[in-house]
Amino acid sequence: MRGLLDFLGNFDVSREIEDRRAQAKSRFEGQAVITATPHGASYVETGALIMNDQRFVAQRQYHWREDAGQICVSFADGRPFHDFDPNTGGDATEHLCGNDLYRGGYDFSQWSCWEVTWTVQGPRKDYVSTTWYVRR
Repeated sequence: MRGLLDFLGNFDVSREIEDRRAQAKSRFEGQAVITATPHGASYVETGALIMNDQRFVAQRQYHWREDAGQICVSFADGRPFHDFDPNTGGDATEHLCGNDLYRGGYDFSQWSCWEVTWTVQGPRKDYVSTTWYVRR
């Protein structure tokens, strides 16, 4: 049985983003550090977003906690984002951001490396983002 503690550590992160509306591709290269906190774990991702041959500093942060066998992911400000099953992966809970719908999925078939894919569609966004995590 995999749980929150199994995700703690340092990961190399690579992400491909296919923006179907703009017919453009970009990528992210960086690291994620997941550390234990009194209420679960802190996820901090830092690196570079590469768009049109330009590099931009990028960072994101989430809070993770375990509840009833699920990992619950919240934004840094505490708003809920999604839940996922740390054992089987598969579909994450959907997230509506304004009128844009985020549908995600986790793949743990190559554990301790793993993959997350988000398909985002709505009036403002239409893209697919695939992220690969490799434990350092």
